[in-house]
Amino acid sequence: MSNKYETMYIIRPDLTEDQVTQETKKYEAFLQERNVENLTIRNHGKKRLAYNIGKHQDGIYVQMNYQIEGDVISQLQRQMRLSENVIRFLTLTVDEIPESTAEIPSTPTVTPQTEPEPAPETAATEEETEEAAAAPEDETATA
Repeated sequence: MSNKYETMYIIRPDLTEDQVTQETKKYEAFLQERNVENLTIRNHGKKRLAYNIGKHQDGIYVQMNYQIEGDVISQLQRQMRLSENVIRFLTLTVDEIPESTAEIPSTPTVTPQTEPEPAPETAATEEETEEAAAAPEDETATA
C-alpha cells in the first residue's frame, strides 16, 4: 500500500538555474523509476535560512508531493544525503496531496498597512489617571 508524502529539500544557493533544474530532475527520475503516483514539484526559489547551514545563509527550497511505497523513502533520503548540492531535507507523511501546483511568485506581495484607529474618547488618558491617583480622597469619615 502506498502512502502520501511531502519532501522539502534545500539546495545550495550558489548553483545556476540549470544545475537546480538538473538536481530536481534527478529526484523526479528517481521517483518515476519506482512507480510514483501524483507527483507534484514546486520550486519556491531562493529564501533566507532561519540559521546558517555550513557557510550558507540562503537556500533554494523545493517541495515534492507524491504517493509511493514507504520503503522508497529511505532510498530517496540516502540519495539526498550523498548529494553535495542538497544542504537539508525533510520528508513528512501527509493525509492529502495539495491540488494546487501554481508557482509561488518570486517577489512577495506587499499589503498596505492601515493606520490604527484612535482610542475612544470615553477612555481616560494616562494624565487623567495619574491626576486621579495623586488627588487626596474625600475624608468624610464620621467620628
